[in-house]
Amino acid sequence: QAQLVESGGGLVQPGGSLRLSCAVSGFTLDDYSIDWFRQVPGKEREGVSCISSSDGSTNYADSVKGRFTISRDNAKNTVYLQMNNLKPEDTAVYYCATERFKTCTGDFFPMVWGQGTQVAVSS
Repeated sequence: QAQLVESGGGLVQPGGSLRLSCAVSGFTLDDYSIDWFRQVPGKEREGVSCISSSDGSTNYADSVKGRFTISRDNAKNTVYLQMNNLKPEDTAVYYCATERFKTCTGDFFPMVWGQGTQVAVSS
């Protein structure tokens, strides 16, 4: 059974950094690409980034390009989201999910979700 567990959220000041982790079990990172999403109360979940199982290629939403970096450690079955230069508008619950396609397309097709981790950016 596929499971994803996010960690690493917290409170950070504007301009600060956080690294989120998504630990997966029941499958390997060669089996599925992994998406990161975020959600603010009252709004739809927004796709943030994706890393491909096929070749490690990555995609980012325009709102985070140049600030966020997605990476993976296959030996640890963990995907990371390094978030730098955080802004108040990055405040959200962040989720990771398995992606339907083995190569990220720029759109997001999530399948199995983690439980989320809260990120708050505030002074």
